[in-house]
Amino acid sequence: MKAAPAALVALCLLQASPAALAQLRAQVTATDPASPAVLARDQPFFVRIEYAGADGHALWARPWHRGQPVTRAKFNASARHAGDGAALGWFSLDGAAAVDEVRIVAGGGKPFREFELLRLPVDVRGTGEPGARADRAAWVEALSREAADRHRQEMSDAMARPPSVADSLLGTGFMLAVLGLLAAALIGPAWALRRWRGGWRVAGAVPLVAAAFVAGRIVLDTARDPTSHNLWPFEIAIVGGASAVYLGLLALARRFLARG
Repeated sequence: MKAAPAALVALCLLQASPAALAQLRAQVTATDPASPAVLARDQPFFVRIEYAGADGHALWARPWHRGQPVTRAKFNASARHAGDGAALGWFSLDGAAAVDEVRIVAGGGKPFREFELLRLPVDVRGTGEPGARADRAAWVEALSREAADRHRQEMSDAMARPPSVADSLLGTGFMLAVLGLLAAALIGPAWALRRWRGGWRVAGAVPLVAAAFVAGRIVLDTARDPTSHNLWPFEIAIVGGASAVYLGLLALARRFLARG
């Protein structure tokens, strides 16, 4: 890993937009690995972003090639930064690809907007092949630990903060909606099984099979990994909503054909 040359830092600052510089100043002071670099699949290319004047801004490092964004790539999530400090940006490539420029993008303000902050010329090539985990520079490990600690603290603060009345009402309303959709996934098919005959009865039972499959998958997966279905209420809501729409369309079709 080598620090970015002073001329390169100056070039990055010159290419930042005037509006961005008025709110936030930043420079890339190091990369890991150094450019030129060859990356294995999903191997990160890290940049150290030193910033000043941040006011709730997020910072991302995004790969570009020949004036176009590299689509088969991942890049860092970002906390909101304030004041002066250093942030860790990174991207990785999902397949064989080339990168000739890293664009540092900032997001923030009211209303929220994203804007390009600076451009860093690089020479990076992705092989698309798997590879062993590369050793990381000390500053990468340090900034990674800081980001993890900040995320844990934010989660702890959020858990300790009493919910507002609006949050409580929203949460209660969402759970009632989930329960209503779950009831629709169970009661509707039960009604169809009781009232319909023949092929209509079989078709009306399909939502019960779908609901049983989703519920069984949630139970089995969480038994192996308790974190595998953290969004299970949404899964229930989706299958319940789909069941309600399916049964409604099926009932309309049955009535239409009966009149014909």
